[in-house]
Amino acid sequence: MNAFMPRIEITLSQIEHNARTLSELYGQQGISLMGVSKAVLGEPLIAEAMIRGGVKFIADSRLENIQRMRNARISAQFVLLRTAPSQAESVIESVDISLNTELDTLEKLNYYAACRNKIHQIILMVEMGDLREGIMPDDIFLFIKQVLDLPQLKIIGLGCNLACYGGIKPDEQKMRQLSALTDAVEKRFQISLPLISGGNSANYEWYKSTKNVGRINNLRLGESILLGCETVQGQAIPKLHTNAFKLIAEVIESKVKPSLPFGEIGRDAFGNIPVFRSTYPKGDRDRHRRAIVALGKQDTLISGLSPNQDLKILGSSSDHLLLDCKNSYLKVGVGVNFNLDYGSLLTAMTSPFIKKQFIQ
Repeated sequence: MNAFMPRIEITLSQIEHNARTLSELYGQQGISLMGVSKAVLGEPLIAEAMIRGGVKFIADSRLENIQRMRNARISAQFVLLRTAPSQAESVIESVDISLNTELDTLEKLNYYAACRNKIHQIILMVEMGDLREGIMPDDIFLFIKQVLDLPQLKIIGLGCNLACYGGIKPDEQKMRQLSALTDAVEKRFQISLPLISGGNSANYEWYKSTKNVGRINNLRLGESILLGCETVQGQAIPKLHTNAFKLIAEVIESKVKPSLPFGEIGRDAFGNIPVFRSTYPKGDRDRHRRAIVALGKQDTLISGLSPNQDLKILGSSSDHLLLDCKNSYLKVGVGVNFNLDYGSLLTAMTSPFIKKQFIQ
């Protein structure tokens, strides 16, 4: 591999450390963790690092990722976060637990589970205000009554998703509502719900401030384990590594050029009409040293990158990333290091043009 081909360096020991630290932190209140692997494309080595750190379940929204980890002989309970009726047969074959909100999907799961003489475990997602997925609380009792008529399915818990589509915080009120709903369901139907999944990496602030976690005994964590952050404020969590992933790309041009494009402006490569303003004070230089890095929008989410040195990202095309070098001189052929946020990590790990290099 070319030393400076675009690549992500992944430090597995830091991921394991983060998983262990979070498992111990949340475990103090009896909360188990699902390690969410969707941002890393179900990479088996990363799943193994999570498991070594104490994660009890591996959760992913893509069935293909779970199948990849199963084929790699990863030993864990696998949870499917997004269940589609067209995949019902494969879900029964490959998944231990699935999250669900639609009766049609559950009927298909029940059918294929019966074909294989299996009991499939499900968690029913409740809508708590974020408006991604979930059964409305007023509808949950009728919904469960119908699900209980499906003999090959076992309801093992309730869950909710917050701070995703709508950005709604998983606060004390929301968690109390989910706990109360759990108690009411158990009482109404005389069933036990052993797994109450109260949210994701956004639940850190709630957990640190609450005096009583109620019935919440599980969280689904991706970003906290991978990047060491909570997601409400985007702050680093104490004692966690925030640089387990590092994106490195090669400088392919380094020249002094005008600070603004010159000529008549039309549409750019993505159909937008750009507006440029000089970043330099009036009367200051209008030329600066800029570099091009072999990285672009086809590779990752550029807005989520931050250079590890005093450089400024000016913009990008599909395959070129433009940098203002400020006071630095970047030689052609050297590598530039970038930190990634969750969106950039997800897209970079998905890109076939970025190599994945593991550091044990």
